[in-house]
Amino acid sequence: MKKGIINKIALVTLLLMLAVLVLGASGVGAQQDAKKAPAQVVGSDLGLKGKLGQAIAKAPVGTGKGQINPNAPRGAFGIPGAPRINYLVAVLWAIWVGWIFSTVGAFGGIMAGVGHMTIYGLGDFIKPFKKTAPQFNKLLTDSIRTSNQWLVGISSLLTTVNYLKARRLAWPLGLALGLGSIVGAAVVPALTGGKVSFSQYQGWFGLFVFVVGGVLLYETTPRGQASKKAAKEAARAFEQSIKEKKDEVNQGITVTQWGLTNIKFSFFGVEFQFNPIWAFVGGVVIAAISAFLGVGGGFLYVPYLTSIVGLPMFVVAGTSAMAVLVSMLTSITTYITVAGAAMDWGLIGVELIGVFIGSMIGPRTQKYIPDIWLKRLFVVLALYVGLGYFSKGFFGQAWVPM
Repeated sequence: MKKGIINKIALVTLLLMLAVLVLGASGVGAQQDAKKAPAQVVGSDLGLKGKLGQAIAKAPVGTGKGQINPNAPRGAFGIPGAPRINYLVAVLWAIWVGWIFSTVGAFGGIMAGVGHMTIYGLGDFIKPFKKTAPQFNKLLTDSIRTSNQWLVGISSLLTTVNYLKARRLAWPLGLALGLGSIVGAAVVPALTGGKVSFSQYQGWFGLFVFVVGGVLLYETTPRGQASKKAAKEAARAFEQSIKEKKDEVNQGITVTQWGLTNIKFSFFGVEFQFNPIWAFVGGVVIAAISAFLGVGGGFLYVPYLTSIVGLPMFVVAGTSAMAVLVSMLTSITTYITVAGAAMDWGLIGVELIGVFIGSMIGPRTQKYIPDIWLKRLFVVLALYVGLGYFSKGFFGQAWVPM
């Protein structure tokens, strides 16, 4: 099958995925929010500014789930009764987030989401407000989406710099994807901010991660591997260079041809090519989907770069990071300024320390892990996390331990 046809099929598939998310935002697959407001509400912003304070003022008073007790100790985001997050746990989890993103080129936002929703307990706190204070529920959902992206943003910056120095970043491709991502990352937060409940977000989050895991699982099979001769050849050459302790930098990414519809580059003697126009369109769609899910988009960039462009994983991580970096800057800004997402800056600051550590370790350890095992690691995480959040978001109970 010709590369152009494959590109078109892939982009049509991504557009269909985006259409499904639009349906998700409108309430498909989740129960509708309750329309009756509770009789007694907080009536004060409790010193919290912006839309968060306004939403708290309308939340019901009480000590049960889906209620705010103004006298309770303040937790995440400064909210009384919210989970009080252990900063040591936050640092350790953020190290894992930085490492997995800088090693695979994806899953940083997914793992950040797992941390915010499950490890820190924010998901169980937010979900009951769907019926009692729907706007509060949706606002904190936006806050989780944005918090995830802060972690991915700093990791993508560090990962981009590290892989660029090592000449394992196909920067013309990353730039084309990144420019397209500006459009998708700006439009979706503006359209969906304050309109997505936590259950909807969690369910669609899981579904898309699971689907991508299935695609990558196919790629690890003999049939899926058969169509990636160039990527395997480049990966073998790179792995051999590491074993023999050769200077891998001099054999890294080298651009060999520039063109409006075709750019070529080589990696360890193997030539690759892509259409920058299709890459730009792909960046628009991928960034739109990832902005909705509150992740970096690496879980979609990686299949695009491995399946459509045919790159080896040793190049994919850095290239994906460059595209993610551009979309994160756009998406975070839009969520905060337009949607009014609240930030827990203390938590973000602590997490960024961990992400920095993990992101510095990842590129230095990735080259010692075989290409196929990097994909298998991604697959296992995607299938497990995807199934867990899909079932918990849409059916109220996780089908796997989490």
